[in-house]
Amino acid sequence: MITAISIWLIPSLIAFILLYGTYKKVPTYEAFVEGGKEGIKIAVQLIPFLVGMLVAISVFRASGAMEALVELLSPLLLLIGVPAEVVPLALMRPISGTGALAITTDLIATHGPDSFIGRLASTMQGSTDTTFYILTVYFGAVGIKKMGDSVKVGLLADLVGIVASIIIVTIVFPK
Repeated sequence: MITAISIWLIPSLIAFILLYGTYKKVPTYEAFVEGGKEGIKIAVQLIPFLVGMLVAISVFRASGAMEALVELLSPLLLLIGVPAEVVPLALMRPISGTGALAITTDLIATHGPDSFIGRLASTMQGSTDTTFYILTVYFGAVGIKKMGDSVKVGLLADLVGIVASIIIVTIVFPK
């Protein structure tokens, strides 16, 4: 029953929208084509923002800056019981969802899904967001130039997600 619903839900929704538009005398095909044109224009406008962000990520990782930062923070993290292995994930998650997923996959492959690090990485992955990606794509799409407060709030939310992940995983799954 649920499989049948899931198979027919999207086609039914599209059919309903087309029928409702036709009933309201909206030129549905023309509106669809116009929406497609706008989508392509937005995609072309976003390309410079996305390329800039991807280059910055690549430079940060390839230069060794991430590894240097992890080494710098390792002694402090060990004092409070946070494994240094999750630091690259915590740094990458606000920047790139794909990069963070690659790090999480590597951590799980190395340490196992039921290890403390695997559980912490999975929880951290689900508790934070790709702040800079969101700001780049969505703010760039509508032409917002002043993002200072949004960056601060987004990074604060990511920090809260990281700290909450560490605390909750430590309490629920002690080492």
